[in-house]
Amino acid sequence: MFIKYSDKISNLSNFEKSDILTDNFLLHRESNLEMYYAPHNEYINKDARVFIIGICPGWTQTQIAYKTANNGLKNNLPFEEIQKQCKHNSRFAGSMRKNLIEMLDELGLHRYLGVSCCTDLFDHDNNLLHTTSVLPFPVFINNKNYTGHNPDILKSNLLSSYVEEYFYPEAKLLSNALIIPLGKSVDDVLNDMVKKQIIKSDNILFGVPHTSGANGHRRKQFDSNREFFSSVIDNHFKNII
Repeated sequence: MFIKYSDKISNLSNFEKSDILTDNFLLHRESNLEMYYAPHNEYINKDARVFIIGICPGWTQTQIAYKTANNGLKNNLPFEEIQKQCKHNSRFAGSMRKNLIEMLDELGLHRYLGVSCCTDLFDHDNNLLHTTSVLPFPVFINNKNYTGHNPDILKSNLLSSYVEEYFYPEAKLLSNALIIPLGKSVDDVLNDMVKKQIIKSDNILFGVPHTSGANGHRRKQFDSNREFFSSVIDNHFKNII
């Protein structure tokens, strides 16, 4: 889809909601729900050992991805390189990334991967990590970031169709990595895939809290599941050595 939207992206000079959340980039509108194109999730690192999954790109990530793509197009970079940069620059940007790294460091994940800390996973040249969302494009409800509820992903024909078309093939490619879903909505999608025998559950860290700063129960959720997380990580890396 990047080729389809590249000219419109290169013509942007401002990157506010009023410039991006327009009919030029609108994919679907259903009642108060709107889905827009954004160049986040078209690059896939098939060799990643850690696979982190969010709900969908939020506005902050969308804005960063558009700025990155616009800059890459103006500098005549290859499309694949632009998509890679969009992924790298926007993934879990802001406080979400900071909170995520802190959790993974506490679990000692970096030691299994041979890096000094989990910040290294987000370095531009590090191929250990792949990130994505169960919904590949940003979704807004009344112009606010979609949080996975009202409607639930699996109960919406529109949203579940995007999960099946885009996320299922991506998850199959990364099915042998350590899979880290963020939040209950993503857990629900992966549990549904396990029931359908699309993926297995042994290497999935179910119960990881969403790392948004708005999740005030993040610390409590993490601490209550810490022992389970450590066990899954340990077993996973023992089995692949």
